Amino acid sequence: MMHINVKQDFFNAQEVAGILGISKQTLIRYEKKGVFPGARRNPVNQWREYTENDLTKLKLILGRV
Repeated sequence: MMHINVKQDFFNAQEVAGILGISKQTLIRYEKKGVFPGARRNPVNQWREYTENDLTKLKLILGRV
């Protein structure tokens, strides 16, 4: 059986928090305080969406690169 690797276009806040090793609440708090730049919002449901590039920037801010 072949496993197909599908690249995600966007990550949600819970996924990003897990990747960064912080809680979702901390991610949102950092955004509200201006530590992190504001996330793109999904036009349908207004959920936060992050790209690979966003993840790279957030890791740099946290010093985790």
